Formats: sequence, structure tokens, C-alpha cells
Amino acid sequence: MRFEEAYEGCQKGRLTQQEAARLLGVCDRTYRRYLVRYEEQGMEGLVDQRLGQVSHRSAPVDEVIALADLYNHRYQGFNAKHFYSWYRRDGGLRSYTWVKKTLQGKGLVPKATTKGAHRKKRPRAPYIGMMLHQDGSTHEWVPGKLWDLIVTMDDATSEHYSMFFVDEEGTRSSFQGVQEVIDRHGLFASLYTDRGSHYWNTPEAGGKVDKGNLTQFGRAMRQLGIEMIPAYSPEARGRSERVFRTHQDRLVKELALAGITEMAPANRYIRDVYLPAYKNEFAVPPAESVSMFVPWAGAPIEDILCEQYERTVGNDNCVRFDGLVLQIPKDQYRYHYVKVKVRVHRYPNGTLAIFHGHRKLVSFNSKGKEAAATKKAA
Repeated sequence: MRFEEAYEGCQKGRLTQQEAARLLGVCDRTYRRYLVRYEEQGMEGLVDQRLGQVSHRSAPVDEVIALADLYNHRYQGFNAKHFYSWYRRDGGLRSYTWVKKTLQGKGLVPKATTKGAHRKKRPRAPYIGMMLHQDGSTHEWVPGKLWDLIVTMDDATSEHYSMFFVDEEGTRSSFQGVQEVIDRHGLFASLYTDRGSHYWNTPEAGGKVDKGNLTQFGRAMRQLGIEMIPAYSPEARGRSERVFRTHQDRLVKELALAGITEMAPANRYIRDVYLPAYKNEFAVPPAESVSMFVPWAGAPIEDILCEQYERTVGNDNCVRFDGLVLQIPKDQYRYHYVKVKVRVHRYPNGTLAIFHGHRKLVSFNSKGKEAAATKKAA
């Protein structure tokens, strides 16, 4: 109708072609094309010939159906990004946007809701090894079982240096995570944690931590020269919280997909399959290429990353510890250790050792029986 008005205005001399084109919101050349088609075909000549035609760039119907079948039969419940990572591993060539829109068009994946107000994130540490996060998440990772997932990751890159399941988060799991990092990469500068009781002593619930009254874990970090940083709110640990939301969505589905229901194979799956794929997809390059990791060249790291308790040797040259009687054998350095202050080390695997200063006197199994290797050395 608007074209007919412009055409009539030109025919009666009220409008020039340039003015008619501006009235229609097109250029002069387009208006002249409209004019020729209108005079040859009437109003039908003005209809866009592309309407109703299938784009030559659109995917074949069989491919769309195959994608929907793949999602329904194998990856149902995966979000679009998680499904796309597996789609690419299986040899898929389409873009993420195409996959997401196709799944949304089929009603298989919901459209994301509008995001809330923008909050400025804390900048990442510029160097790898400058600050690591360690945290745990209790979740039903496999049907009917609540496990704790312990993650130790770099703030600069979000790379996970250690990740494993345990029955319950605590001092031993924290020691294991830190030891895996040091064994593979070296000492790091600082560790950011929540205020869990195995990390910090907190005199008042919800209050500030007591940095002078150290836990066993805090003592070990001070001995290694690693600064500990407490977080005072979930928002302060936002990076860790977001990571665990991703794991609770993805890892649960992948363990189910692999048919895994036990902790040992689940930890192997994390190490061999899940972590390499997660690193490729989510790790970011650091702001600076310098590494703050330092190789560990001191005493055996396991003699530091353990629980340590001071005891006084009794008149029978034995140490009482946790209901056990630990006998110190005869050695070449002293006639006896009666009334001497010694340290009992309890390792994450439950074994024990007695130290006098930096020297290990004897090792025991978890039941207090002297280790065979120590007897042979004596």
C-alpha cells in the first residue's frame, strides 16, 4: 500500500523517484527495481522471492533428527555447553550456537533466564602458583551415596591440580590435596580456604579466625611457608562455588554415563578422563607467564603434611599415644630417651612415626606395631 502511494505520487508529478525512495526507506536503485517489477507483474512482483525457501546453509533434516536422538538416548539432562563438549569429542562439526539453538528449538534444552544485576568479580591472581583455592563439596555424586569432592585449583587459570572423592572432608583430605600439588608442581605462595575447623580455629561462631592458635593443617602450612587466607563469605569464594556447581551438573551425569558407582573407579575416571577434558574447556591462560611454584628440596614432604603431637617418653622408653604403647628401640645415639620430648607423627594413611628433632627414631603401622623396614635398619 505504501508503494502504491509512492508510485501514484510519482505518476502525478508530486514526488520524484528520490523522494519516493526515501518515503519507502530504500535507496533510489531499489525503488527503480520495485518500479520495474510492479509494472511487469503487479503487486505480486513486490513479494520477496526468498520467503518460503530453505536456506542452502541449513542442516539436513536427517542431521537435526540424529542430533535430537543422540541427546535423548545418551545425554538427556546435559546442558547445552556440556552436551556440546561431548558432541565435539564424538566427531561433531557444527558450531556451539547451532547445536544450542537446535536443541532449544526441539524443546530439549531450556533457554537461559535473564541474568541478574552485574557484579564485579575479584581479579584473578596474575601468576600461576601465586594463590590456590582448596574446598570440598558434599553431594550425591552417585545414586544413594554422599561423598565429598576435594578440589585444589589455581586462582590464575582455574586449572585443577588435585581433585578426588573422599568419604568425609577433613585434615587428611586437605593434606592429600596439597601433597599432590607439591609433588607435581612444587611449593606455592598462598592457599585460600573457607573457615572449616580443619583449616582454622574460630573462637566465636561466624567470627574471625585465630591465626595464633593453629590447627594441624595450619601448622603444616606455616612450616612450609605457605600463607593461608580465610574467606568470610560464600561470595568471597565465588570462583570455587561456581566450579562446584559445574561439577555437580557435569560429573554426576558423566559418572552415570560411564556406569560408575564406586569411589575408586570414580577417582580414576576423574584423573584419566574428566580432568583433562575440563582443563581443555575451562582453563584460562594466566595474565603473566611467570610461575611462582618453587621445587621442594627439603625433608620428605609427607613428614610435614601429617598430624604432629608432642609427647614425653616414659620410664619404660615407651610413648603413649591414642591408646597405643609405642616402644622406642635402642639406637647408637643415646642409651635411652626417658623423659625426653619427642614428636609423634600420624600420617594420612594411619601409620605412625616417632621423631626426636629432625631424626626419625621408629615407624609403626596403624596398630602400633613396629614397621619391618625400621627393624631391619636398626
